[in-house]
Amino acid sequence: MPEVNWLAVIAAALSMFVIGGVWYSPLLFDKAWRRAANLSDEDVARGNPPVIFGLAFVLCLIMAANLAFFVAGPEVTLGFAVGAAVAAGLGWAALSVGVLTLFERRPLSYFLINGGYLTIGFAVMGLILGLWR
Repeated sequence: MPEVNWLAVIAAALSMFVIGGVWYSPLLFDKAWRRAANLSDEDVARGNPPVIFGLAFVLCLIMAANLAFFVAGPEVTLGFAVGAAVAAGLGWAALSVGVLTLFERRPLSYFLINGGYLTIGFAVMGLILGLWR
């Protein structure tokens, strides 16, 4: 089993979580994402934010740990770590959202917003994991 820097995993997970917070905020794509996801203000207000955000962070930790196992090892270069992360973010995560977008009959903007977040978030996680060994 490759040796993983768990502090780097936590930092990578935090980066994904923070990027999501900014990405889906009014600064960037909040209104467009809500429109594409067909979410009203009332829909967003329902739910339990501490549970939602807590579980979202746990999922970010799992994603970061999973990625860390792929890019761990002394022979792995920074370029490989970032490239593998972009491939995972775009090639697996974002395109999976694309498939769901088609079957859920969501607009293209739904795919672009969510897929963009995943691709950029994974790239940053790969950068952190590649730099911090």
